[in-house]
Amino acid sequence: MAQEYRDEKLESTLKQLHIAVDGVKASVIVNVDGLLVAAFPPGDEENPHENPTSSPQVAAMSATLIGLAERTLGRLAQGELERLLMEAEEGVMVVYPAGRASLAVLVQKDARIGHVLFAAKKAAADVAEILSS
Repeated sequence: MAQEYRDEKLESTLKQLHIAVDGVKASVIVNVDGLLVAAFPPGDEENPHENPTSSPQVAAMSATLIGLAERTLGRLAQGELERLLMEAEEGVMVVYPAGRASLAVLVQKDARIGHVLFAAKKAAADVAEILSS
């Protein structure tokens, strides 16, 4: 039986999220230092607009947002961060903590957000398990 490496498992998890839920445009896993761990669709140096979330700048910003949200909730004694949800004119971005990393998902505005949130939460739990092994 062939061994599946951690990066392959992470990319497979992201791919399954895209297959399971309509409206997911892109997803990334970012470590706590703001470094990109995995992206789907994979980044393309020649066409960075195919997956805008796979850029190092977006990875760093996502980690910063999670850090700020966690510190704010801690300061307000609201417990652990469950998710960060940002809505804009063109779409939605949801970020879930995933162990030593975060899962950020870019979603079309007209997507069924309940389905996205359910699937993204499960994917984040899968990412946390993969990274802890």
